[in-house]
Amino acid sequence: MALAELEILTDALNRMMDSCHNKCINPSYKEAELNKGESVCVDRCVAKFFEVNKKVGEKMQSMNNGGGAGGGAPRSF
Repeated sequence: MALAELEILTDALNRMMDSCHNKCINPSYKEAELNKGESVCVDRCVAKFFEVNKKVGEKMQSMNNGGGAGGGAPRSF
């Protein structure tokens, strides 16, 4: 079970890094360090990514506890 959780966490971290890098960092590197705009963009991107993941996790938890939209537990097909 721990290995599966580690894989999920690693996948989420990699998706966040790819998404924020593509959104915030100019592909033609001109400086070794992030400039102010890139740094602010990365900070906001990471914060939003974690906030969305938190909300999704809370929604999934409420669905598993029978409090999701439509009531009851999720159906299995």
